[in-house]
Amino acid sequence: MPAYVIAHLQEAEPHPEIAEYIERLPATFEQHGGRYLVHATQHEVKEGSWPGHVVMIGFPGIAEARAWWDSPAYRDIAPLRSRHIEGDIIMVEGVPEDYDPTAAVKAIREALPGE
Repeated sequence: MPAYVIAHLQEAEPHPEIAEYIERLPATFEQHGGRYLVHATQHEVKEGSWPGHVVMIGFPGIAEARAWWDSPAYRDIAPLRSRHIEGDIIMVEGVPEDYDPTAAVKAIREALPGE
């Protein structure tokens, strides 16, 4: 199943280290089968608040995403970003193409009082 790394990054002042991070980043994830799905694009907030930017990298699976995150190549450049940009980053496993939400709905209904 595919996996995704999603970053919600706050606005930051331009800095040479951020430019270097962006230049070096693809080489760290491409060797693990990763590719940009969202980067440097505008987003449209439909509900709530979502200031900043979204970056999303897709991987063939969660093992590849974890291997990238833990790799010496990525760990080496991560401070170039984290010193200058606040944000939240999550790693999430996707669902198969034939995903059916029936089991999730069943679990919710079973958890309801009186059901």
